[in-house]
Amino acid sequence: MGSIMLERVLEPEVMDSAEEAHDYDAMDHSTVNRVFVRDFLSGWNGRSPILDVGTGTAQIPIEFCRQSAEGTLVGIDLAEHMLAVGRLNIEREALSDRIQLQKVNARGMPFADGEFGVVMSNSIVHHIPEPAFVFAEMIRVTAPDGYLFVRDLLRPTDEATLRSLVEIHAAGANTAQKKMFADSLHAALTLDEVRSIVEQHGFDPQTVQATSDRHWTWRANKGKI
Repeated sequence: MGSIMLERVLEPEVMDSAEEAHDYDAMDHSTVNRVFVRDFLSGWNGRSPILDVGTGTAQIPIEFCRQSAEGTLVGIDLAEHMLAVGRLNIEREALSDRIQLQKVNARGMPFADGEFGVVMSNSIVHHIPEPAFVFAEMIRVTAPDGYLFVRDLLRPTDEATLRSLVEIHAAGANTAQKKMFADSLHAALTLDEVRSIVEQHGFDPQTVQATSDRHWTWRANKGKI
């Protein structure tokens, strides 16, 4: 008998306590972040500023600046404590001239249509109860010939796979951090769910692919719809 498909279980949309922000920032995301930026750069059109949706503690913009001497970024997040840690991280790396952080709700951004030539996002979608709204906003603020690069966690097919992923990828984490990762996997979308959303916006569903045992990636050129 086949296993029962794992249902999506939402986690809090905003992690906005100082403890959660520091706990998140202390987790070792370095390898995942390096891969994200490397993959992003492989398709980047060289335009900036780049909008980073759900920037958290600004780890992705900082890693981008380590890998690329060109480009400026605007990072947005709704969690003030995350942004506070992010500002400290940016100051420590002396990157205030390249990275700006703003408190912004990704479901209703105060930016003009097509304001950014490039929009990227890492691991924000699983926090959103109705992620189609965030996809719509990311597409709206991207220039007509702009580039979109979105990556997030992939919901496992069953509980056993979820537990296995936590043990593999959060082996050195504390109990709270392991629970955070497990909750995030449970809240993530499946490949079919993400493909359905981008298809509704006129994009080829095959622009969404599974890119690791726990991630999907959507990369698309808006001008090629």
